[in-house]
Amino acid sequence: MHGGLTEAGPPPARGTFQAVTTALAVLAAVGVFLSSCATGGTGARDEGPAYAEAVVGVTATAFPSSAPTDAPDRINAVRLVKDDPEVSEEVKRELKPCVGDEYPVDVSFGDLTGGAESDVVVNVLTCGDAVGVGSYVYRRTSGRYENVFKTEEPPVYAEIDRGDLVVTKQVYEKGDPVSSPSGENVITYRWRASGRFVKEYSWHNDYSSVVGGDDATPVPESG
Repeated sequence: MHGGLTEAGPPPARGTFQAVTTALAVLAAVGVFLSSCATGGTGARDEGPAYAEAVVGVTATAFPSSAPTDAPDRINAVRLVKDDPEVSEEVKRELKPCVGDEYPVDVSFGDLTGGAESDVVVNVLTCGDAVGVGSYVYRRTSGRYENVFKTEEPPVYAEIDRGDLVVTKQVYEKGDPVSSPSGENVITYRWRASGRFVKEYSWHNDYSSVVGGDDATPVPESG
């Protein structure tokens, strides 16, 4: 589980997401996939960028949760996503057990919105190749969870990095296998007092030059 992390400037360019996805694909293949079943799994992460055409200004949708109010690490992430009217039917159809009662859901907790309780980041992935099909942030307010961020343009992965929301989308050139994308686009979002996430930085990592080059320069967003 993630604790509150201090904010910093834009994180340095990283080429780790490719390795993370490859590792996830291997785990999925042997049936040891990160999961959230009836009791709610908590695949924890605090690194690894992400991008997508995200719905940053999504209307907050609050709905009851079956999770215990005093144990965020036991949240039923599968039920949270399936009960959320903001989640597309396509993603909900994708959200089914891979092996037994193990669901392809990665869940992390941390302080993104400055609330009294930890925020919840949920990534929904495919069973076969661990491709992210949807990423969501839930903020707990008055005993109910609000969907304050969503992106459903695969392949996508969201996580908490030093108090910011970082969303990565892998980029595939023609002929690239799922396990070997050509690069990734990364966007960092920050929560504002207006009650929404605002894009702060964006950049591109080219995996072919990540080892020796610095072709990934963060570009601050105006406003």
